[in-house]
Parts: sequence; C-alpha cells; structure tokens
Amino acid sequence: MLPEALVAILVCPKTKQRLIYFPRGDADTDETDAFLVSVAGRLRYPIHDGVPVLLVEEAIELTADAVDRLVARARALGLDVPA
Repeated sequence: MLPEALVAILVCPKTKQRLIYFPRGDADTDETDAFLVSVAGRLRYPIHDGVPVLLVEEAIELTADAVDRLVARARALGLDVPA
C-alpha cells in the first residue's frame, strides 16, 4: 500500500491533476493489483512492487465508459475521488 501522504501529492504527468488510488485493484481483492487512475487523462497507471509507474508510455488508455465505471467504483468503496 502507498502511504496516504504520497497519494495526496501524486499527479498525472500528462494532466497534472490528482489521481484515484485503487489500493486493492479493480475488484478490491488483491494489493498486487493496485493502480492509479487519471480521470482527465483517461489513463491507468500501474504500481509495481509498491512503486507507482507514472510514465504516460506505460499507462493503459481507458475509454470514457471505463473511467466512469472506475470513478463510480471508487466512490462505492469510499476511496478519495478528486473533484
């Protein structure tokens, strides 16, 4: 898990906006599946061995529907969703 203080200052390198942190993956089951999402950039950044990989080239592009689904999921899980 990433420390809250670190998550609070992480931003998307493309959009410079805060990220949504999914500490237990999309299914909320396993910390090894953790990732970060840039809503504005529609990018999913991996976390490898507890280290966020904030390289646009390494990010997975998401559809608008996928981003909406992840934002809704984050809210349902009580995760911090930037305004």
